[in-house]
Amino acid sequence: MFEKILIANRGEIALRVLRAAKELGIATVAVHSTADADAMHVRLADESVCIGPPSARDSYLNIPSIIAACEITGADAVHPGYGFLSENARFAEVLAHHNIGFIGPKAEHIRIMGDKIEAKRTAKRLGIPCVPGSEGGVDDPVEAKRIAAEIGYPVLVKAASGGGGRGMKVARTEADLEQALDMARTEAKAAFGDDAVYLEKYLEKPRHIEVQVLGDGRGKAVHLAERDCSLQRRHQKVWEEGGSPVIDEATRAEIGGICARAMQELQYIGAGTVEFLYEDGRFYFIEMNTRIQVEHPVTEMITGVDLVSEQIRVAAGLPLSVTQEDIKVTGHAIECRINAEHPATFRPSPGLITYFHPPGGLGVRVDSAAYQGYRIPPNYDSLIGKLIVHGRTRHECLMRLRRALDEFVVAGVDTTLPLFRTLVRNPEVLAGAYDIHWLESFLEGGGLSETTT
Repeated sequence: MFEKILIANRGEIALRVLRAAKELGIATVAVHSTADADAMHVRLADESVCIGPPSARDSYLNIPSIIAACEITGADAVHPGYGFLSENARFAEVLAHHNIGFIGPKAEHIRIMGDKIEAKRTAKRLGIPCVPGSEGGVDDPVEAKRIAAEIGYPVLVKAASGGGGRGMKVARTEADLEQALDMARTEAKAAFGDDAVYLEKYLEKPRHIEVQVLGDGRGKAVHLAERDCSLQRRHQKVWEEGGSPVIDEATRAEIGGICARAMQELQYIGAGTVEFLYEDGRFYFIEMNTRIQVEHPVTEMITGVDLVSEQIRVAAGLPLSVTQEDIKVTGHAIECRINAEHPATFRPSPGLITYFHPPGGLGVRVDSAAYQGYRIPPNYDSLIGKLIVHGRTRHECLMRLRRALDEFVVAGVDTTLPLFRTLVRNPEVLAGAYDIHWLESFLEGGGLSETTT
């Protein structure tokens, strides 16, 4: 087992990794920018190292500074959390070159799954169902029109690199396609430095379903059921739940088994998430994230498996602590991402938290590094915490979530808490009757007003 882990991240995920490491008896090192000198993960770690100024590029994305921090403190492994360097294959290779463990997948798997074209090819080879589309990148409008005619309109033009909805354009007719290609290429080049794009069939009203997997890197892998992440705004997840309101036990076992067998063949190591669009009873692979997910607590609540602990174990060469037979789904869980943003306009709201009162009670978990007196810096993602609630049934979970949201108080900055208080009382959300477009339609239709506070 590792003796000391450096956590190359900040905020609630840095705190989450720190807690898992401490429970395994492992010493921790926090790194931080000058803007995060008073952050909770810095206060609770055994050691801390300042790695640069507020800009992420000069601190949390600065590989030489992180390597230096490892050498100064004697850390023998790095956990990257999510975001920042978590899916940077070069970072994993540099750590290996310095004989420092990387708590994550092999660099080759990060590269494969980071390229959406190669990821789709790999998924097909591994038997994972995919969205109909081009076999590779498309740069010729004539060829694009031929492929689009084969798979049928509407089609989606997607950037081969990156994510978050950038470099994605819908073409509903042949007349739209050439412009969609040009716009997607331009956006992808600006966002990711890579203008490669490909085509997929555009699904009109799908749900976003993802399957959590764990592998030991030696041919053993398990799945831990699914999460439904269909409530999204601009392709960014807002509310996640597990299991999905539309997936039964037989379907869960089937798609989970497909994903677990694929990870076994790939000899995947660590935590990963295989993401699908789901429509009319069919799954369509869209991508795989080779890291811990923001919404991983949903899976932990319904399975009782500590995903971060499992990441650390397998990275240290130990076997998974669970088999597929050990994993049982119990009850229902929902996570709400609480951002420092105006709930109706989503304008960022950095600043001083003057009062902070998280909810508690049976089945309630709050993952947050915020506290009363903490000043949210304007330099990073606006996520300040996650409220995760578990119940024996979805109805019980929703009622518990309603109660917990009403208890949650954050003063001094705007937050998205009012949005969730509205959603948890909406009849369609209560019925689980939503798709990936539902939330944006709800907001555009005036579901929340400009004056909501």
